[in-house]
Amino acid sequence: MGRMENPQSKKEALAASRIDIRTLHQDVAGKIREMIRKGALTRGQRIIEAELCEQIGVSRTPLREALRVLESEGLVELFPHRGVHIRQPSMREIEEMFEVMSVLEGTCARLAVKNMTQAGWRRIERLHQRLENHYAEGDRDKYVAVNNVLHSFVQELAGNRVLDDILRRLREKVALYRHQQLYEPRRFDESMREHRDILEALRRRDPDAAEDCMKRHLDRQCKALVHLYETRDVGE
Repeated sequence: MGRMENPQSKKEALAASRIDIRTLHQDVAGKIREMIRKGALTRGQRIIEAELCEQIGVSRTPLREALRVLESEGLVELFPHRGVHIRQPSMREIEEMFEVMSVLEGTCARLAVKNMTQAGWRRIERLHQRLENHYAEGDRDKYVAVNNVLHSFVQELAGNRVLDDILRRLREKVALYRHQQLYEPRRFDESMREHRDILEALRRRDPDAAEDCMKRHLDRQCKALVHLYETRDVGE
């Protein structure tokens, strides 16, 4: 007699296969977001599906699913008979995103203070030290990468699932513009000083100061970005 196949194992294998297929388009969407962030895809640019498929290394099915996800996020626009274009948000839209982010991240900082553990504080200190190192090296890309981890960890410490879900989706959109403000003159220095203020507020376990410092940090990011865009437009 042949060996009987375990029905449960078969179900688990099928489930794993479905998860892989389901997440492929999410990975593609993440790759496209990264390309937008790094300027490989620019605002207003038309996407040629065949070229993008070859560049990323996927078929058209997951690419189109990814583009639908990005359309729902407001990052691309799908035009009948005219293809897909990288959406060009207005400066006011970006300002509105930062306005919401500043309130939500400020709330996260307040809640993080209340939920802070010694292990959580030690990780914040380590992440902050990495920021200091990348700042000293003048490496904006690495600074941004660690900055994203630090902000996400403060969000995690807040321990509010509803807040986490809203912020996670908004963070993906804001990340496309957030890093650019570091190239505005003096902004890199200011950002580091603001992070030191946030660290000190967290060290003192002061929820009011932590919230205020985080909100101020986001507000200044937005102002720097607006100034950068205005300067760029004048130059053009």
